[in-house]
Amino acid sequence: MVEQSDRAPLLDWEEIPPDRPEPLGSDVLFSGLTVKDQWEEKDQIVAVFVVTFDTRSGNMVEWCLPHDINLDGVEFKSMASGSHRITSDFIYFRKAAYFGLACFANMPVESELERGARMKSVGILSPSYTLLYRYMHFLENQVRHQLQCPGQYSPLEAFYEDKKAVLPPTGNGLVTACPTWSVTAINRCMHPEMKITHPAGCMSQFIQFFGEQIMVLWKFALLRKRLLIFSPPPVGVVCYRVYCCCCLANVSIPGIGVSVPELRPFFYVNIADISALETEMSYVACTTEKIFEDKKDLYDVYVDNQNVKTHRSHLQPLLKLNAADKEKYRKLGEQRQLLLYSQEIMRVHVFFMELNNRIFQTLSEVAGSADPTLTVDHVRAMGLDPQGDRSFLADLLEVYGIDVTLVVDNLCCP
Repeated sequence: MVEQSDRAPLLDWEEIPPDRPEPLGSDVLFSGLTVKDQWEEKDQIVAVFVVTFDTRSGNMVEWCLPHDINLDGVEFKSMASGSHRITSDFIYFRKAAYFGLACFANMPVESELERGARMKSVGILSPSYTLLYRYMHFLENQVRHQLQCPGQYSPLEAFYEDKKAVLPPTGNGLVTACPTWSVTAINRCMHPEMKITHPAGCMSQFIQFFGEQIMVLWKFALLRKRLLIFSPPPVGVVCYRVYCCCCLANVSIPGIGVSVPELRPFFYVNIADISALETEMSYVACTTEKIFEDKKDLYDVYVDNQNVKTHRSHLQPLLKLNAADKEKYRKLGEQRQLLLYSQEIMRVHVFFMELNNRIFQTLSEVAGSADPTLTVDHVRAMGLDPQGDRSFLADLLEVYGIDVTLVVDNLCCP
């Protein structure tokens, strides 16, 4: 039995179980906050909304708070193209400077006006995506409630009043760069529902789905390429793959990557996002709309289920797995088999961060030496293939602006 605390009773939308364990470890994650404060950290909800499918008007925002917020396009972001074929889904997306999470449901009804089906999504917007998962169950319950009792918004009104953000009056709606869950945070904040509702909890399934191809995705992520993942609905798990792809490029060495484009998770995109994607230098996104495949100027890498491909000729050598890639994947598999589920998730994050750190630490040391020449021994020490990773290394040095001489002619030799 868990001891009673002085915390107020859980509200309907607060999905942390009452028998929730304390965070693993006793250290606090953020200076100035106790562990209790961090567990009770408030998300900044800037909007809550209901989207419906109208047989005459199509997707439309039925209701929202605040009433004057600009939700143009959210009616399509929160109800993915093709959703009429499925019964339920969830969707992460971006709306200007904000991130959204919406839960969709499709219920059969005996109504000629609705053509036999009622479809709605209930969602929220926030400046950050890292805490949206906390309200997954609440949104799922609310979309079912809206299907069964249309127009009853009082639970959503109460939710917004409790969670609404107090944002600085900047006038431009801009927020800081997208935060990323650190290995430490995942280690110490792993509680039960995170395994199924937080993107980090799907890293194991992500690896199982792509298999050895994860090493190809890792290289493209580290090179800050534009990655677009196609999949038919449901799109929720594909949004998790977007997040996992971004995690592959994490580096913890200070100063590394400050001059390169941030690998931004766009999550779900549709044709209304084309103009926004045209200006992005680096991103990971997913879509259910096959038309994107023909718009090759919008992406560098296209992922159709497990098929990773690129139309950029200079990137095509990276599609081929080499001996070092297979060895890294083997080691990752061995480490995962030895761990419990929560430890496995942490180990995957740590594996790629350590791999990236080792590469950039070696490159930094070589760049700062009297003879800044990358040798075969250096390449092997980084866990790379001297011959197979030649083009990858050349791109990496160029993207990150590292002043090192790559002796191409000799890298294939012992």
